Amino acid sequence: MSRFSFRLLPSTLVLCTAALCVTPAFAQDAATPATDTAAPAAAAQQPAAPAKKHRATREDKKEEKVTASKDTKKAEKKAKKLNPLAGVDVNLPDKQLFDKAMLALQHNHFDVARLDLQTLLNTYPDSQFQMRAKLAIGDSWYKEGGTAALTQAEQEYKDFITFFPNQPEAAEAQMKVANIYFREMDRPDREYTKAVRAQEEYRNMIQQFPESSFVPEAKQKLREVQEVLATRESNIAQFYESHQNWAAGIARYQTIADTYPLFSHMDDVLLGLGDAYAAQAKMVATMRLPEGPKGRLEKIYNDQAAAAYDRLVTEYAAAAHVDDAKDRLLALGYPVPKPTAEQQAASEALENSRAPYTLKRRAMLLVVHTPDTVSSARAGEPTMADPPVTTAPKIVKQDIADVRGVLDPNNHGTGAVPGGTGSDSTTTAAAATPAADATANAPAADTTPAPLSLQDVPTAGNSSGNGSVMTAVPVTPANAGTRGNSIGVTVEHPGDSAPVTGGTAFPDDSNANGGLKPVGAAGPTPLPPVEKPANAAETINDVKPGSQPATPQTPAADGKKPKTPYDGSAESSSKHKKKKGIDKLNPF
Repeated sequence: MSRFSFRLLPSTLVLCTAALCVTPAFAQDAATPATDTAAPAAAAQQPAAPAKKHRATREDKKEEKVTASKDTKKAEKKAKKLNPLAGVDVNLPDKQLFDKAMLALQHNHFDVARLDLQTLLNTYPDSQFQMRAKLAIGDSWYKEGGTAALTQAEQEYKDFITFFPNQPEAAEAQMKVANIYFREMDRPDREYTKAVRAQEEYRNMIQQFPESSFVPEAKQKLREVQEVLATRESNIAQFYESHQNWAAGIARYQTIADTYPLFSHMDDVLLGLGDAYAAQAKMVATMRLPEGPKGRLEKIYNDQAAAAYDRLVTEYAAAAHVDDAKDRLLALGYPVPKPTAEQQAASEALENSRAPYTLKRRAMLLVVHTPDTVSSARAGEPTMADPPVTTAPKIVKQDIADVRGVLDPNNHGTGAVPGGTGSDSTTTAAAATPAADATANAPAADTTPAPLSLQDVPTAGNSSGNGSVMTAVPVTPANAGTRGNSIGVTVEHPGDSAPVTGGTAFPDDSNANGGLKPVGAAGPTPLPPVEKPANAAETINDVKPGSQPATPQTPAADGKKPKTPYDGSAESSSKHKKKKGIDKLNPF
């Protein structure tokens, strides 16, 4: 039957199968009451099977392991930075006061934090938290911001460095002093005093604390500060170059090339420097000079321009304007140098370290009033000491020396006078050395002055000028033993046989004026004494008291003070009515 049902309907097979499965179950249920009584006894006789040990899976281990999230780690790191002594000796009273101040500082309650820190310094002078408390006072002023607060923060940090110079926190204090001026630094076209001070403080940080962990950050900030200072010098040089003031432009460009080698626009600087020298060479070509000196002077300026272009091609081979420098070298007729592998690699590393401009950074530069330091270098050592500054007067003097050198007929080379930039200055100085030695070895001439004399002076009686008088003043040796007050003038006439002595010797010091008498009377009469002024007349009061009886004032009947009658012709008042009608025409 099951066979037949299998062939006819598949559902019948399912039903039959279910029936076969259900039947043993009913049988088992029917036999259960019989076996329930025997199960406890059998279980009591058989020993219990040992429980299997549960093996921990990877999911169980992952659940048991507790890990902190990135946000939690970041918050813990920030809290540790703000309070490095968190959780240390929390039961000590000075530590509790310090933690209270740190909590107030985190919530920007700067006055409360400084008050608690100052209380800690005054109450617990031997506390182990003295150093951190004094540094935290400076941090409170630094975090508060503002010109006055930053000035106070700088003073607190300087005091901390003075009291704790050998502590690791001294480097942190010096770094924050430099950051104060970095925050106050303005754009390149504004006041640059803060930028100069920031450069000094970062240099002090690197030199005084070379082993500190803040040194890499200080070097990067120093590169950014020098980027701002170099941008300022470049803008000034471009201004002078636009006004064809070549000496001032060359001075600024040369200062940038010597002081700020990591400047992002160094290719523009070297191109401008070479163009300024080339412009001077073109200006010399238009001058009315002999062809020989003109050619030598023009070659001097072309050599200096080529030197600037060569430096751009070799040291900054990965810059943007290298091809322009090569074209200028070929135009001047100079060979184009080829950079070495080390120079090429260093230039590429320098250019690749600069950050590109993004939309976010450009928006920040438009909104925030800060200098542009996006393109500053991230590699290379910043300049730690400024070289001598090149000034415009120095360039002008050098130009004058070059012109004089090429115009010197004894100078047949291409150089200038000693001190110039030409190669012939050493030869000129060497040629001048033998003449100087010969002058030094010559015997010294007698430099004793001759007696003073006046010749061809007409006499008083000879108006025609035929006679002459010669006045001779003899020179007395320094070791002469005679001493007198005579002027020592001898007047000689051409027709006289004997000289006439016009001076009289005074053997003593009775007349120290050389025979000249004082002007005025011999015995002047003394002035009469000053007369005392006469006494003033005594004032007399003609009116005797009591001679005139006082006029009694009769009070009014109603007890009020009588009013003075108003005279409209003599005075005016806003309380009285103005004249109306025909009374206005009456002038009286």
